[in-house]
Amino acid sequence: MRDVWAVIRREYLQRVRSKWFALSTIGVPVLLVVASVAPAWMASREGGGERRIVLVDRTGVLAERVARHLEEGGLSVEIAGRSADEPAVRARVLRGEVGGYLVLDEGALSSGRALLEVNQAPPALRSLAIRSAVVQGALEARLGGDDAEVASLLEGGNLRVQVLSGHGGGIASPAIVTAMVGAFVLYMVILLYAVAVMRSVLEEKTSRVVEVILSSMRPWHLMLGKILGVGAVGLTQLAIWAAAAAALLTLALPYAVAARPELARMGDLGRYAPGVAYLGLFLVFFVCGYFMYSGLYAAVGAMCNTDEEAQQAQTPLVVLLVMPIMLLMPVLDRPGATASVLLSLFPIFSPVLMFARAAGGAAPAWQVWLSVVLMVLTVVGVAWVAGRIYRVGILMAGKRPTLAELWRWVREG
Repeated sequence: MRDVWAVIRREYLQRVRSKWFALSTIGVPVLLVVASVAPAWMASREGGGERRIVLVDRTGVLAERVARHLEEGGLSVEIAGRSADEPAVRARVLRGEVGGYLVLDEGALSSGRALLEVNQAPPALRSLAIRSAVVQGALEARLGGDDAEVASLLEGGNLRVQVLSGHGGGIASPAIVTAMVGAFVLYMVILLYAVAVMRSVLEEKTSRVVEVILSSMRPWHLMLGKILGVGAVGLTQLAIWAAAAAALLTLALPYAVAARPELARMGDLGRYAPGVAYLGLFLVFFVCGYFMYSGLYAAVGAMCNTDEEAQQAQTPLVVLLVMPIMLLMPVLDRPGATASVLLSLFPIFSPVLMFARAAGGAAPAWQVWLSVVLMVLTVVGVAWVAGRIYRVGILMAGKRPTLAELWRWVREG
């Protein structure tokens, strides 16, 4: 297997040393980190007076409530009361001692309308936070009762679902987000790296380099080396992206929230961060899905002679990858339904559908393991078929083979 290792090493080094790998693997995370840190850094250069607001409450009931929400948004609030000397407060704003003053009158209590006078227009997010604080304070005052209970109502409450039959439960909101994001990422990376295998095979075939290579190794060794080499590149890229995402959530995001307190709600993104079990599940389904589709794409590259032919020939494979994405929402809506279970156990769809159900906690362990076993068996079958097509097609030239010819290659290969 020394020749397989040589192909793996060549495919891996050739790709990781390219400028496009550096641009996509390192450049994209760096841009995301810079995009999140730069606004926070610019906001941290604001003067202290920009965050101080004088609160003029003409209703007599809103000041404490609105002030609490403003302070939760990172603003420093000074309550002036009904008898505030507004010309004096306005002069303080003009001198830059405070960022502005907020007037709460009956309009604020009845419809959430308030007046904010400032010396310089505040950022859009800060304006939104102030408006939200006024509306929340007005609703709390009008609804009465405990403010914490009112706040829970305003946040949308909570619906606990209990399935009496004991099976077929749904997926909670945080879990469904991580399940959908992971499924889409799986779809993208499997398609990306499987197509890379096809293009590598097609490039060597059209340049006739493969004829020289096959003089010193077996065709299936070359195909296996290509698949493993490109797969190693994919795992490297995914590992770097995962590390960048972890750094963004643990370092850049807290810094941004500290510098821009009005972004405090973004701190909730941490609950969507995947754990070790989620990443392990992602890795298993990526490897299985990649081996299935990369073998098929390698066969497509071997039986085609031009890029145009390859684009047409890969259409059925693209359809097979797109179908589970189209079925994703119906399956997540009813993850325990018989149709959802059967579709997610179908090996070609399992990398997306079963992963989404498992990541959302809606798939029993036996179904997950069964899908993995079925995918492994499918990988073996795909490798056998693709290897026979590859062995014959990689040295063939001329028009693209028909289905009857492909079947003959499989039988005689």
